[in-house]
Amino acid sequence: MRPSRFTEEQIIGMLKEQEAGAATADVCRKHGISSATFYKFKAKYGGMDVSDARRLKTLEDENARL
Repeated sequence: MRPSRFTEEQIIGMLKEQEAGAATADVCRKHGISSATFYKFKAKYGGMDVSDARRLKTLEDENARL
């Protein structure tokens, strides 16, 4: 699977930008992603802080090794 070109911090920043009141289409256009990608990110990272996302990434890596 191809790695994302965005880090967890960048993705959470996009989600917070949209939650602050920016239109979803504007956020997608600004960052060069499709709305489907945005909603996929929202499903995975919605409601998380940066520390939560890092913990999720380490758990995913650990599970992949097992």
